[in-house]
Amino acid sequence: MGKYFGTDGFRGEANVTLTVEHAYKVGRFLGWYYGQKNPQEVCRIVIGKDTRRSSYMFEYSLVAGLTASGAEAYLLHVTTTPSVSYVVRTEGFSCGIMISASHNPYYDNGIKVINEKGEKLEENVIEEIEKYLDGQMEELPFATRDHIGRTVDFAAGRNRYIGYLISIATRSFKNKKVALDCANGSASAIAKNVFDALGAQTFVISNEPNGLNINTDCGSTHIEKLQNFVKEVGADVGFAYDGDADRCIAVDENGNVVDGDGILYICGKYMKEQGALKNNKVVTTVMSNFGLYKALDREGIGYEKTAVGDKYVYENMVTYGNCLGGEQSGHIIFSKHATTGDGILTSLKVMEVMLEKKESLSKLVSGLEIFPQVLKNVKVKDKALAQQDPDVKAEVDNVTKALGDGGRILLRQSGTEPVVRVMVEAADMDSCEKYVDQVIEVMREKGHLL
Repeated sequence: MGKYFGTDGFRGEANVTLTVEHAYKVGRFLGWYYGQKNPQEVCRIVIGKDTRRSSYMFEYSLVAGLTASGAEAYLLHVTTTPSVSYVVRTEGFSCGIMISASHNPYYDNGIKVINEKGEKLEENVIEEIEKYLDGQMEELPFATRDHIGRTVDFAAGRNRYIGYLISIATRSFKNKKVALDCANGSASAIAKNVFDALGAQTFVISNEPNGLNINTDCGSTHIEKLQNFVKEVGADVGFAYDGDADRCIAVDENGNVVDGDGILYICGKYMKEQGALKNNKVVTTVMSNFGLYKALDREGIGYEKTAVGDKYVYENMVTYGNCLGGEQSGHIIFSKHATTGDGILTSLKVMEVMLEKKESLSKLVSGLEIFPQVLKNVKVKDKALAQQDPDVKAEVDNVTKALGDGGRILLRQSGTEPVVRVMVEAADMDSCEKYVDQVIEVMREKGHLL
């Protein structure tokens, strides 16, 4: 991770840590960089945005930078992150930009850059962007006369993406009651259209964005709203998305949550039955629940574990040819159909399993026992020293032995804060609390805590 760009783009509070000047300079760099890569062709860059009030401001700043460098800016307007990825790789764009801070509150925003393959931007290009942002490069040349770029309305690209989603469904959703929570974000413009077109009886909440209510007490990070709504309307299933709709959390007909681990279990098991699970493996992150691994073991399905972040999940999938991966948070990647997490696509794949198996979501997930989990964030003076302390490591080993095959402990440092996360999964909450506190107490005794 760089100074500005983390695992999911350049993110910060709008006009505080992420400003219009930053956006303009990112546009200037991308327009120049991709323009000089193929000087014989017009550089075409597509932009999407979520519903935050500041997204319009950043859109115009990016457009100014791109066109000043000679690129053409194609505007998808309010759309999802995966739709930008889809349009880039199918329409021959040089790259794509999504303006969104995902599940963060409305006052944050972000700039996600997607390369010509529809994947997260390469680290070496991010390093060059950061050099330009910090004034460590010579000033870039301005385009002049007929080389100045233009802006093109490209709402048609979003419609093509909607058509693509509809084409993925294997069966009609007729007679199925589906509840959707659009988080007052990007899915508000797309999700209902897809489910209606497939014949579902669609009930929608949190689909009236006003620029300030994205993710506010709704969506995948506030799932209780959808849980209540599913029971209220008697839906067969519910799906909640985040602000840019690259995540999906499901709710069964009884109002119970089925998170990313549950979706990986359901889809992995089904794909194995269909002979479609390449390498017979599911790609997870280290934060997936211990219960998922126990269930996959029982089903004879292998798994990989990556660092937290769908970027790392996808890198593993590309490197080893795996076709299903994701995170507990609901970023699920089906590599046959997409190069990023796609919340709406994920909900369609869950519907496919329900319809093909003729079973309810609660029945499909019944073989997965989620272990109780306690996660505590500990502020420390030095993350690396705290984790590498011999006494801390010894206590972690003691906890590991005590848990045996009935749980696990994980220490992970935050990428953005002076924090070490201590997580334990065990058969009961009391054991989780006890073992987490034991490790934290050793860290306190050794003087690591702030």
